[in-house]
Amino acid sequence: MSTNAATHLADVQARVAKACSIARREVADVTLIAVSKTHDAAAILPLLEAGQRVFGENRVAEAADKWPTLKALYPDVSLHLVGQLQSNKADEAVALFDAIHSVDRPSLVTALARAMDKAGRRVPCFVQVNIGAEDQKGGCAIAELPALLEQARAAGLPVVGLMCVPPADIEPAPFFALLDKLARDHGLAGRSMGMSGDFETAIMLGATHVRVGTALFGGR
Repeated sequence: MSTNAATHLADVQARVAKACSIARREVADVTLIAVSKTHDAAAILPLLEAGQRVFGENRVAEAADKWPTLKALYPDVSLHLVGQLQSNKADEAVALFDAIHSVDRPSLVTALARAMDKAGRRVPCFVQVNIGAEDQKGGCAIAELPALLEQARAAGLPVVGLMCVPPADIEPAPFFALLDKLARDHGLAGRSMGMSGDFETAIMLGATHVRVGTALFGGR
């Protein structure tokens, strides 16, 4: 199992490095987030043993079940929330995660600001943009982004970048390029975009954080 995990990790790291080389970017400027949602501790441990230290989870409750034990073994792990966040889970999210990628509405900004004040902890945040204007997807509308960023900054949230999930089964490059432009327009350095099927394209178009699950853990 460990060898398998190490092989998957080395393969993804090599693909990241190649994409960076083509884009004339430094590998150090791209953070590989291993998305471990739905995988148990036994499946995650081999990747930890192989040296991966940044992981992503979709749900607060699932992360709370498995990560305290794993973090006790590997205290240098950085845990990112990459799924939707309910406002009533803000306290738990601030306590558990080292970055939150899915800030997408005013009520959540308020809840997170309150939770961070209470915890005395500032967790870096990405504002999620509904880049393809899809009804079923989280993320703020592009037109609402300036107001949400202004509110987040006024509330003291450390907003470090933007995040998106492009529409499925459509060429993702134009959506990545749009997120890159939006981030640049708003003076934000972070771009959380790209998953197992398209992270090389995302890196070419400025991704600073890629969220990779299947390519590391294998298909479900």
